[in-house]
Amino acid sequence: MERVKGKVAIITGAGTGVGRACMTLFAAEGAKVVGVSRTQANLDETLSAVRAAGGDGRVVAADLSKAGGADKVVAAARDAYGRVDILVHAAGVGYSWMEKSPDSMNDLVNTPPEKWHEVMAINLDSCFYMCRAVIPEMRKQGQGSIVNVASISGIQGLPVAHTYTAAKGAMINLTRSLCVAYCGDNIRANCIAPGFIATPMVESVLNLFDDPAMADRLTPMKRPGTAEEMAYGCLYLASDEASYCNGTVLVIDGGTTARQ
Repeated sequence: MERVKGKVAIITGAGTGVGRACMTLFAAEGAKVVGVSRTQANLDETLSAVRAAGGDGRVVAADLSKAGGADKVVAAARDAYGRVDILVHAAGVGYSWMEKSPDSMNDLVNTPPEKWHEVMAINLDSCFYMCRAVIPEMRKQGQGSIVNVASISGIQGLPVAHTYTAAKGAMINLTRSLCVAYCGDNIRANCIAPGFIATPMVESVLNLFDDPAMADRLTPMKRPGTAEEMAYGCLYLASDEASYCNGTVLVIDGGTTARQ
């Protein structure tokens, strides 16, 4: 349908999961896409899929937990395509990060301060840096759309992963604040709040769905969502079809939070 035809979209976290699904979908819908991740090999795989489908894209390896990474990405998009119309910020870490960084997804009392700062930098600071870098570009051209990928864990409590839940909750309210602050510049800011999604980020807990009773407790649909289902939510919010959506938190969780 080419819902973002002619737009230039930066997609973070594009190496895997929701970010990869967004990059391929946005390219298929007519956008010029700039994919960002820390791992070049993963980005190359995503870009190959984009180009194989006839899409137009670039990739940039960058550490978005630091301001310089975000500046590098925006400069690359501007150099390649002259503007930035859309930011989809899907970069972040979840339960799988425990394998690389033990104690990073613990409850608060058992979270070492350095793990708190580490996860906050990856999940929240990156959002701050990316939004701070793209908003001036969007202001120059008189329009823009930001879609942040949060989580239902940002709107409900969990017994563990307290740094993760705090970061996602902060992302949701930051998105709402961006809506209020920059609406006059014709910049919309929205976010999606995924539930359990079959991506590498939560791969270690997806076996819970193998137990029918547990699957029913997790979501009325008794299955995890897909990265592509999340990407369609991001596409809608980024497109002009959602022109009156601003400050929206689009929950995509198969009904998990509906019965909390």
